[in-house]
Amino acid sequence: MSIAANIRQIQERIAAAGRRAGRSPEDITLMAVSKTFPPESIREAYAAGLRIFGENRVQEFAGKVEAVRDLRDAEWHLIGHLQTNKAAKAAELFNAVNSVDSVRLAEKLNAAAESLGKTLAVLIEINVGGEEAKSGVAPDSSELELILQAAPRFNNLTIRGLMTVPPYTEDPKAARPYFQELRTIRDRIAARKLPLISTEHLSMGMSHDFEIAIEEGSTCVRVGTAIFGTRASA
Repeated sequence: MSIAANIRQIQERIAAAGRRAGRSPEDITLMAVSKTFPPESIREAYAAGLRIFGENRVQEFAGKVEAVRDLRDAEWHLIGHLQTNKAAKAAELFNAVNSVDSVRLAEKLNAAAESLGKTLAVLIEINVGGEEAKSGVAPDSSELELILQAAPRFNNLTIRGLMTVPPYTEDPKAARPYFQELRTIRDRIAARKLPLISTEHLSMGMSHDFEIAIEEGSTCVRVGTAIFGTRASA
């Protein structure tokens, strides 16, 4: 199937999952995870109507940004772990960073965005599974609280919500408790009405489990393989 056909099929599945949860498909964003795929594939997805693209690595996207710069209304989101020494380049290349996991990283991104005269949208990444191999702050960690309390200092960042990557399981339904946990964390933060903290976005769900994520409140599903096909490398 073509990329366009894959996108149509995924959008139908998104709409069906939304209906099961009593939600409007318009409230759910489909992000095309274009990491490891060439600019030509991104252009096909763009031509099929997608405008939000996720990349995992600063260096990889830097190598193809010129080939897609003319896609004027496309948004580029960094969804992979970001080292603080690459924050300046990330702020330059991306419209949003969806993987903020420390106050220090937030400070670096804010300073870089300020020097560029731009405002950078960010999500706080939560490691709901407690996996050592994955980035993200622990749900009840002091680091999460530090990020939330520091938000008023970040004049060039807009905190828009939370992101997670749950432990992988063969059965998509096994991810449900992790999605429920992220939603609970979001609700708990929202109830505090903290200054300059928005909780409107819950980025959760990928190619194999996005329908479960939508049923549990995801506002953005990150789909790569189901759109572009199997990756040659991670």
